[in-house]
Order: sequence, then C-alpha cells, then structure tokens
Amino acid sequence: MEGRSRVDLFEYQARDIFEKHGVPVLGGVVATTPEEARAGAEKLGGGTVVVKAQVKTGGRGKAGGVKLAHSPAEAQEKAEEILGMDIKGHTVHRVMIAQGAKIAEEFYFSVLLDRSNRNYLAMCSVEGGMEIEQLAVERPEALAKVAVDPIVGIDEAKAAEIVETAGFAPELQAPVADVIRKLWTVFTAEDATLVEVNPLVRTEDGAIVALDGKVTLDENASEVRHPDHAELEDAESADPLEAKAKANGLNYVKLDGEVGIIGNGAGLVMSTLDVVAYAGEAHGGVKPANFLDIGGGANAKVMANGLDVILNDPQVKSVFVNVFGGITACDEVAKGIVGALEILGDEATKPLVVRLDGNNVALGRQILADANHPLVTLAETMDGGADKAAELANA
Repeated sequence: MEGRSRVDLFEYQARDIFEKHGVPVLGGVVATTPEEARAGAEKLGGGTVVVKAQVKTGGRGKAGGVKLAHSPAEAQEKAEEILGMDIKGHTVHRVMIAQGAKIAEEFYFSVLLDRSNRNYLAMCSVEGGMEIEQLAVERPEALAKVAVDPIVGIDEAKAAEIVETAGFAPELQAPVADVIRKLWTVFTAEDATLVEVNPLVRTEDGAIVALDGKVTLDENASEVRHPDHAELEDAESADPLEAKAKANGLNYVKLDGEVGIIGNGAGLVMSTLDVVAYAGEAHGGVKPANFLDIGGGANAKVMANGLDVILNDPQVKSVFVNVFGGITACDEVAKGIVGALEILGDEATKPLVVRLDGNNVALGRQILADANHPLVTLAETMDGGADKAAELANA
C-alpha cells in the first residue's frame, strides 16, 4: 500500500517549489481569509488575478473553485465565496491569489515514476488545459509518452526528443525543452514521484510559464533527505487516526469497512483484506476497515499501538489479527494484545479474532488462553478467522 509513502502538495506549494528550482511561474499569494485575499491581490499589483481554491482534487473550476477577479475588492469577494466550499469532499481552507496571464497557447507536461517498467515516464502534449485522462482516452495520439532512463534522466537530448515527439512548433521546442529540464530538476532534487504542469502556457509576449502545478513527493525520502518536507504536509485535513498511527511509526491506511485488520508484512495484510472482504459477503456485506502492517520485527509495544489506533475507530465493529510468526514471534504478538487490552481497560469493547501461526505459535496461543479475555477469540486458520471476524462485525 502507498498510503503513507506519498505526500500530495497543494498547488501553491508546487508553485513555490517550481520557483525554488528556476521554473518560470507567475506570482502567487496564499490567503486563509477574504481580507488576506484582498491584501494578496494588492501585493500582486492590484490588477487582474485568479482566486483558486487549494484542495487536493481535480475539477475545481467546474465546482466554482476558480474565479477571476479584476480588483483587490473583487478578489476579497471571490475568496469569500470560495473559502469553506466543499469540492468533492474536500473543504477549502485556503485560496491562492494568482497573478493573471494573457495566454496564447496551453500545453501539458508531466514526469512520473513508472513502476510497471521500472523507470520514469515523461508525458507531453501541445493540447493542455483539459483533463489529461480525457485527452488520453479521446485522442491518445495527442499525448506523447517518452521513457526516461533513471540514470541518464532528462538531459538536453532527452528534452529535445520529448518536445519533438509531442509536436511542438520548431520555434517553441528550445524554450519548452529548457523548462522541461528545470521540471526534471524539481523531480529529482525533491525526490518526487510525480511532477505535472497543466497547463504549461505560452503567454502573448512569448514566455513559457508553468501556470498550474501538481507535485507528489516520496515520503520515504523525507525524514533523512528532506526534513523540510514535513512542513508541507496538510495536518489540518489529515485523518486523526492516520496521524496517530504515523506518530507511532505504523504503516496504516484507513478504509471504509467494519473489520479492523492487523498483520505483519504487506503481502499478508493485503491477502487478509481480500479474505475478509470475501467472508463479509456472507455476513451483511461487511468490509475491511483499514490496512495496518506491524512489520517483520514488531514487538509487544508496536502491537499495542496498532490495536489502540484500530479500536478507537468508531467504524470498527470487530478486529482480525492475522500474524505469521517469523522475525515477529507469536508470543510477542500475544503479549502485545494482552497489554493493549489492559491499557485500554473499559474502553476496549470490540471483539478480537486472533490467528497466530509460525514462530513460537504454541506459546503465543497459550498466553492468550491464559489471559482468557472475554473479547478475544482464537482462530486456527486465516479463512476461519476472517469468517468469525466478519460474523462478529455484522452482529
């Protein structure tokens, strides 16, 4: 699962990173109140600006989250209309006041991690502005796809190949290629998995400008290589359970179901999700409530932290702990379960189904049997445990 390995940036954050690496951008000011929006418009010269909702989803324009303003007073009015809006489930907490531009042409460019081919992929089109998924379906020939060798990257020759393949006019190829190379610098220097510009524009005075950017960072690189990236995370909109799990170093992703899942190893957890979803079909359609991988060397403390997160999810009706002991010994897992239930005390009201196998399984099962906690049911098999957890969730 990639839930905790990526950080999607807001547009204004992408703009700032572009500017940091020399990518041509227009002026932009962030505002959280209508008054700040007015001040931002004044700072940008008092002329025409665009007031843009800052949410991590597409379709802002269609939802009314992007509005033109011809004066600071009008920018304040538009910000008042946009702030607090709900766009596809995302509440608008801030807007960007963006400098206006006279656009002559709109293009598209992105570079992303291509996991299936184990390299990078650049995509480029002289038809920007529209949703790229729509373009890819309706006119795939208009979207150039060029593989990028991770070792070589986008050098002068590769940038020239990209713009030529995309069909740029000869006089635009060099300036666009120059911007593409700068966007590649953003991609590598910031350890991104996606850098997208839509649209990349040519203004009426001939400048090539990144007008709207989308950047996804690899969170795995943040702690050591980019400690400053922590400031880019959107704590305001973060799910409190995911935030709590992250603070405890847990690989957790919240889902929409009723059966909490804990396992050790991503492969086992993914298999457990499938087995629980299948079992749930016979028990009222209950589904997995989360992905939580306690890892290969988890101890009792990690197990207790995981249970604490899951049991505090109001959607969870039962929990299935599915552990195959290897580096993680089953007795450590059992101690973690007993310890977590002791810590939670009367707050623990949801049944747990536990399936242990592998290293020290007999001792682990004995620890749980001796504890004889009324909420804990032992299961012999993965299928049997999933079925029991689904049954309890439905009850």
